[in-house]
Amino acid sequence: MQLEVRPDPAEVGRARRWARSRLAGSGIEADEPLAETLILLVSELVTNAVVHTGCPAVLRLSLPAGAVESATVRLEVADTSSRAPVPRCAGGDATGGRGLALVDCLADRWGWRPEGSGKSIWCELDRCSQPREGAAVAYGGGRSACEDFAFEAV
Repeated sequence: MQLEVRPDPAEVGRARRWARSRLAGSGIEADEPLAETLILLVSELVTNAVVHTGCPAVLRLSLPAGAVESATVRLEVADTSSRAPVPRCAGGDATGGRGLALVDCLADRWGWRPEGSGKSIWCELDRCSQPREGAAVAYGGGRSACEDFAFEAV
């Protein structure tokens, strides 16, 4: 499944609504921690694409079919900027610059790869019955590594 995203900040909310609507039938309940984390990751990655590239992007979502407890959910946002994600430190008063740090803390895996003339940033969440130790926010923990660094996707 995929959604084309225009370079407009209002598209971030539309992307979240679209992702929520895709949860039905996947076996992932809208109020379970995995769903909440997925929606936050959609918001962060689409925001990065919209804010830092000023170009259209494509949101791709791979969900399990039915209630599969050990399935992996994959989220990708492809844009037309070929610039790699660059780590940056966000000061305590900064209003931005923490998006990929959140992705790093919340996703089980994430990365990026060149795609056409641009790139694709992806992340995966493993659906399991027990929250993983040290996971952040929706999984109830928090990693100290998330406190010092932020990343910018441009």
